Parts: sequence; C-alpha cells; structure tokens
Amino acid sequence: MPRLPSTTVDPALDAAALLRRLGFFGLFVALPVCAQVSRRATVVLAPIAVVLLITASAIDRRQRAVDTSLRRLLTAPAFLAGMLVVFWSALSLAWTPFPGPASERFGNLLFTVAMTLLAYLALPDRMRSANLYLLPLGVGAASVVAILIALAGDVMFRGTPNGDSALERGAIVIALLVWPAVAWLRSRRRDTESLVLAVLAAAALVTAPVSTPLFALAIGALAFALTHARVSLGVRVTATVAAGLLVFAPLLPFLARPVGVALLGPTAPGVLALKAWQKLVALEPLRLITGHGLETALRGRVFGIVPANAPTTMLFELWYELGIVGAFAMAFALYRAIHRTGRDATALVPCAMAAFATAFAIGGVGVGLTVVWWLTTVALTILTFVAVERGQFRHSRPKVGRIPRLPVRGGPQA
Repeated sequence: MPRLPSTTVDPALDAAALLRRLGFFGLFVALPVCAQVSRRATVVLAPIAVVLLITASAIDRRQRAVDTSLRRLLTAPAFLAGMLVVFWSALSLAWTPFPGPASERFGNLLFTVAMTLLAYLALPDRMRSANLYLLPLGVGAASVVAILIALAGDVMFRGTPNGDSALERGAIVIALLVWPAVAWLRSRRRDTESLVLAVLAAAALVTAPVSTPLFALAIGALAFALTHARVSLGVRVTATVAAGLLVFAPLLPFLARPVGVALLGPTAPGVLALKAWQKLVALEPLRLITGHGLETALRGRVFGIVPANAPTTMLFELWYELGIVGAFAMAFALYRAIHRTGRDATALVPCAMAAFATAFAIGGVGVGLTVVWWLTTVALTILTFVAVERGQFRHSRPKVGRIPRLPVRGGPQA
C-alpha cells in the first residue's frame, strides 16, 4: 500500500495563532464595543490585547526583524522629535507646581509609549486578512451599539456624568477607528461595504451627546476627499495646517476672539474661553518659552492658577505646559509623520490623512494633551493603520484566459 504523506502539527504555532486572533479581537471588536458603555474600556482592554500579541510573536516569531524595525524607527525624524517632547515633559517636572500628579501623568505617558512600541514590534510581518476583517466588524458593531443606546438607553444610561462621558469616549473611538476600517475595505475593493460602514459610523456620531466627534469626522472627510482627488495636495495641506496651528496657537485667541464676538456675542462660552487664553498669554509672555510644567493646565483650574473657563484643548495645554520647545517639537513630529505616511501605500493615504485630520480636530477642540484614554486611543489608531499596511502584501490574481489545446502527435488535431 502506498504510504500517505505525514503531516506534522505544531501545537505552539496553533497556540500563537489563537493568541494573536484573541489579541486582534480584543483591539478591533471588544474595545470599540465596550468603549460605548464603559469609560475605562480603552485603558483596560488595550494592554491586555497587546500582551496577547507580544506573547504570540514570542512563540512563532513571525514579526519583522526587531533590530531592523528598531533601527528604522529610532532614526526616523518624527520619532526623534516625539522623544524630544517626552524628554521636555520630564524636564518640566522640575518647575511644575504639581510635581506629584505631574509625575503620575508622566508615568502614564511613558507606559503608553512603551506599550505602543512593543505592540508595533509584535505585529506580524504579514497580516492575515481574517484578522483584519475583524476591524470593520468591530467598528460596525460599536456603531450599532451606540445607535441602540441613543434610541433605547436614555433612561438607564444617559443623563449621568459617567454615562455621558462613556458615550463621548465611545464616539471618539468610532470616529478614529472608522478610517483604518474603511482603508482596509477599500484596499480589498469593497467600496460598497466601506461606504455603508462610513454612513453607519456617521449615524452613530449624530446620536452622540456631544458634537465634537461628528465635527472631527467631517474634518476628516474633507481631508479624505482632498487627498483622494490629489494625493500630494492633500498630504501637504493636512501637514501644513496641523503643524501651523500648533506653531501659531498663542496667536489664535487674538485673531479668533474678534470674529467670535461678531458672530456669537461677547458672552458666548467659546468667546470667554478665548478671552481667558488671551489674558494668560499677555500676562506671562516669557513663560511661553519654557511653559508652566506638566499637569499645570488641569490642576491649575482647581487652585485658581488657570481661569476655570480656559480652553481644555490640546493647543492651549501644549503651549501652557510645555512652551515653545514642546510645541515646536510636536509640530515637527506631526509634519514629518504626515509626510512620511503620504509616501507609503498609496491606497491607504486618503484614509490616513482623514485619520490625522480627525484626531487633530478632536485634540484641538475638546481633548487635553496627556489624558490617558485619549493617548491610548491615538496609539491604537496608529497600530491599526500599521496592521492594515502590513496586510497589503497580496496582489490581485491575473485573469485566466482560454488555454488553446495543443495537437497530439499521431492523432486528430483539434
């Protein structure tokens, strides 16, 4: 009897595949869905999923070469500028009036950076499509949950501070993760499904208790449309506007306040926030060089150092806490990161620019500088785009044409 070919099964590889699938399920499905009902879902589930991915990569070693990846990352100008922001944040602990809370916040920042770096190194060199299809599934499920809560969950969920905060954070997670999900579907030529997912996410944001995520999604849609029409122009505009707003942020209250008074009146909350920012810049112009130190913008409101109606945005907190050094380094890092992304996989560039614009709009309108859940959400979005980019290695199959029959020697010809 002919011997059957022996097949060997490696339990370690099967275990690694299972752990990796669970890790991506946690990042792409469980986290967006749970973020709709829990304020701490992002900061709890993200580290667990990252540990699963790291364990899987340690078992099967299917990630890229660590030395090569680290060399490319550590020599990237955007990464070096980002590390300058982290270094300056550490130095600011010497002159911040709140060293205890600031040290805790800086520790959270270091933990987020380390978690993102380890997850980046643990991602497989080639992503399986089955794992990446979990992403649009999770975003779609999170959007449906958000809509159901808006329609039927008012009595038991909305109206409470924790409930409204969870809904706002869940909406922000949807606004950011919808762009890598759409990018993956478009790269698989599933344009109809990507359009349905985008509409579903927009509907979920319409029902959110705050308008910031929907406004940010609209800004991202404009960046997507511009980049889709002309890639180079979209990349340049996104990078220039983001970096320019960071660099010239102290001038914004002086320029925007007269416009706000003319349109909204002098007693509008936004106009009063710009007035408070304008006074802080005029009273201490020299502190724009070094900043007041980490955590000052948040804790200063409690102790009367910062007016209670001062802006709670990234633009204000970056300049107030880290000064010109932190602001310029952040602007350079963002500018180079956007341009570097524009040179990578062309099919993903429009959605990547949309994600940059959406995240910057959320940070510039209503999210602080070093809020832990916000940093974790941004890190998750970056890792998701890296995973989608590593899933682009497959090419379309060539069309199979009709193969002509060859004549057989000694027999009738076809």
